Amino acid sequence: MTGSLADEQAAHKQFSVACFNQAWDLLDTTDRTAEQDEEMLRLSVASTWHWTKRTDCTEENLSVGLWQTSRIHSVLGHFGEARRYAAMCVQESSKENVDVFFLAYAYEAVARAEAVSGNGAAASEALTRADELAGQVKDEDSRSMLKQDLEGLRTGWDL
Repeated sequence: MTGSLADEQAAHKQFSVACFNQAWDLLDTTDRTAEQDEEMLRLSVASTWHWTKRTDCTEENLSVGLWQTSRIHSVLGHFGEARRYAAMCVQESSKENVDVFFLAYAYEAVARAEAVSGNGAAASEALTRADELAGQVKDEDSRSMLKQDLEGLRTGWDL
């Protein structure tokens, strides 16, 4: 029975990472087909599901998965689902032991979802919150990457 549990954990580990990376590759593809859009979304959700089955899953792992799914919904113009996943990301990232970096990216997801929905005021508010949190990120490389992404969002949506 122990071998079976170990095999199951190995499978969840493999699929959580593989699905995430494949979804990211599709997200980076500029000329996706409708079928690839659907696959990208399914892969992201599958990755997060597999993470929830891993014994080593943390709130930070879930935050990243929820962030990716929100981002994909934003890219696809599904602002309702983008908002829903961004809200779940904020909730997961607000937990006690989660690094502020993840909460800042959760608000980036909120800003992106609101920008896609046409709610510029809410997008700007979320972006301001993300900027505030970015200032608390201790790791210089992480803070720099986050600030670059926030500036890209601000510029891309004229926020």
